[in-house]
Amino acid sequence: MFNITLKEGGSVEELNKAKETAKQQGGEVKHEFTLIKGFTVEFPRDRTHTLETNQHIHVEQDGEVKTQ
Repeated sequence: MFNITLKEGGSVEELNKAKETAKQQGGEVKHEFTLIKGFTVEFPRDRTHTLETNQHIHVEQDGEVKTQ
């Protein structure tokens, strides 16, 4: 799973394009964020380059966070 967030200065249209691209490439949107502009998508790792080439969004693999 990957977290996709809009970079500062990016438009909502760019985020929507990223969401559509993810779906077209076989991804499934699992969650949409409300406090920040973004979403979590289940997406094949070998296809993330499609999203990573978009200069308006940040792609980060979702993972467990621990506080000691």
